Amino acid sequence: MYQTLLTELQEGTLVITINRPEKMNALNKEVIEELGKAMDAAIADKAVSTIILTGAGEKAFVAGADISEFTALEAAGGAALAQRGQDLVFDKIENSPKPVIAAVNGFSLGGGCELAMACHFRVASENAKFGQPEVNLGLIPGYGGTQRLTQLIGKGKTMELMMTGDMIGAAEAKERGLVNHIFPIADLLVEAKKIAQKIQTKAPLAIAAVIACVNEAAMAESNGFNNEIDRFGKLFATLDMKEGVNAFLEKRKAIFKGE
Repeated sequence: MYQTLLTELQEGTLVITINRPEKMNALNKEVIEELGKAMDAAIADKAVSTIILTGAGEKAFVAGADISEFTALEAAGGAALAQRGQDLVFDKIENSPKPVIAAVNGFSLGGGCELAMACHFRVASENAKFGQPEVNLGLIPGYGGTQRLTQLIGKGKTMELMMTGDMIGAAEAKERGLVNHIFPIADLLVEAKKIAQKIQTKAPLAIAAVIACVNEAAMAESNGFNNEIDRFGKLFATLDMKEGVNAFLEKRKAIFKGE
């Protein structure tokens, strides 16, 4: 089905693996197009409740963009490349109503770091390294990196990392809030799936509303409080809310259907 991706659906969790280990899973046009299609399919598929994004092998999640594609681009072409990536993949992941977890196995640099940051949160292997080294190419991040890294770790450290092109390891990334958990590489996907399975026991419509609200908060949306109130109210009209409340009162586990 895909040339650059592997997909596996198990118990409601879809694992999407970028499968170019010989190129450190670098993002090229084909990967971007296929990731966009895979996300569209996952969002539309009722059998998919949660999504995990990872890279093939143990060296790299995504080591960056495919730089060879940059050589023929002028200003308009560069802007179009960034816009296409944002539209097809990065914004689509960030605004997915279904949770997308990045399982970062190894290098997560440039576009790879941006891809991980577009996910709703990140777990990392002990050997993971993060960075935005675009200044070494005379460029800046183009897939939302300046915005998302600032949201996640703050202005000062973002400025330093992007100006120096330095990398940080998994421990510092966790300390700064870029990743939520660190696991041995052999356990990374297993642990990511455990988190995904836990999320799947919750009400899907409420999870989608959490994603929308928190994304607005991260972007300092001026109507964030009112939008939260609106979504809170709308959830009272769902069957899942009635099931959740009844299950709580009856001291049993709720069975949510996304209705």
